[in-house]
Amino acid sequence: MRRVSINLFLFLVGPLIVWAQPKHEFRGVWIATVANIDWPKGGVTDPVQQRSDFISILDQHQRNGMNAMIVQVRPAADAFYPSSYEPWSEFLTGQQGKAPVPYWDPLSFMIEETHKRGMEFHAWLNPYRAVQTIGKSSIAPAHITKIHPEWFLTYGDKKYFDPGNKEAQRFVVQVVRDIVERYPVDAIHMDDYFYPYRIAGKEFPDAASYASSRSPLNKEDWRRSNVDSIIVAISKAIKSVNKEVRFGISPFSVWRNKDKDVRGSDSRAGQTNYDDLYADILLWLEKGWIDYVTPQLYLEIGHDKIAYEKLLDWWSHNAYGKHIYIGHGIYRALDKAQSGWKNPRELPAQIQLLRGNAQVQGSVYFSSKSFATNPNGWNDSLRNNYYRYPALLPSMPWISDRAPLAPQLAIMTRKAETIRFSVKPARENRTPIKYFVLYRFPAGRSLASLVNSGEYIHAIVVKPQGFEQEVNLVEGTARYQYYVSAVAKTNTESELIPVTALVKD
Repeated sequence: MRRVSINLFLFLVGPLIVWAQPKHEFRGVWIATVANIDWPKGGVTDPVQQRSDFISILDQHQRNGMNAMIVQVRPAADAFYPSSYEPWSEFLTGQQGKAPVPYWDPLSFMIEETHKRGMEFHAWLNPYRAVQTIGKSSIAPAHITKIHPEWFLTYGDKKYFDPGNKEAQRFVVQVVRDIVERYPVDAIHMDDYFYPYRIAGKEFPDAASYASSRSPLNKEDWRRSNVDSIIVAISKAIKSVNKEVRFGISPFSVWRNKDKDVRGSDSRAGQTNYDDLYADILLWLEKGWIDYVTPQLYLEIGHDKIAYEKLLDWWSHNAYGKHIYIGHGIYRALDKAQSGWKNPRELPAQIQLLRGNAQVQGSVYFSSKSFATNPNGWNDSLRNNYYRYPALLPSMPWISDRAPLAPQLAIMTRKAETIRFSVKPARENRTPIKYFVLYRFPAGRSLASLVNSGEYIHAIVVKPQGFEQEVNLVEGTARYQYYVSAVAKTNTESELIPVTALVKD
């Protein structure tokens, strides 16, 4: 009853309150390229227009307060970058295998533009989908389904890598390794499509593969073992190249229903990760094979089968010390049949519930194009309220707890209550800097009482080699103090150094 009362309160008054905002929060958006869902626009193959459209997408999300982009760079065993393993994507050039004209490298461009804005770039790959729509998809002669047809299985209108085929597994792992070796991605991200969702009346056609494996496991455990093995191999490949690159998974909302497993959630999902997609997410978290999980909690608060608040609570208790970023289904607000998401208070209430859970570190939104129409005024809600202030990305101490040395500051000029100062990395610093953070606190208040609130982040300055800044010590009747810190590429933060302590009255 108490939780229901809290939820009702959030629904009624949430939009009217400027909520306290955390200093650290992951705020991501999925940018889907398969079938040109988000980018590039269908039929647009001109690189100049594609680049302009992508910049517009980034600018919109930056205005909304986002700090991470999860971009699909391998939708169906194809590539949005030059690859010696897979052909150019038909969703980029209109024909699989056709290089862009004039030639460019979209992945390099997207990473550079994303990083310019202080955002992270997570390269989103679909692990097993090889042909999006049989008979309609453009398939290049050099596509892997043509070279090794024995690696693939047909299910419905799609072709998939056979998860039980070890050679196919090694190929996918090498594709991932290649990206991490050649591009400065912050993370590798995979979605919920492992074994495909079941098609009524059709069994996934891997009987021959199971028989040839001579596995002592039953077929269900064998399938889970196949997925486990590729997750382990991908994790090792990523970390062997760059241990600071994260590995994240975005699973379907339900690991397992409680009626199947006492560890499961209070849900009644028709299909689950464990029993139908053969993805044992809890095992991957427990073993430390992945660094974060983004469960797709696309249904609304109070849903009769998969309630947002129940799944939020369940995942928060099964994080095994890793990060949890909640996937929000804002696309559902554009669907006339989804009455729950027609409520303007749905998303604000979801954000407040997750912020009230210390084991949850942020949000990811599906998908980018949903923001184009400002559904329920949520762009405004994020920009002016929930994401009004910037947020630093949360660090992962199991990857690195090494922070940069505090920056060097010097006062350049002072005129009345305005000062200009310079910021540079410390000479002895050996930890690569992502950006600097400029804080503005009310004068006279203790730093300890203010430092963990996002409200006091005045600016994030993406100039790793240093910058100059002018600030006002007094505005109206308010007097301020300023501090600066350096943040590493792993999101660890240095000591805060006071600017105003250098000022001589």
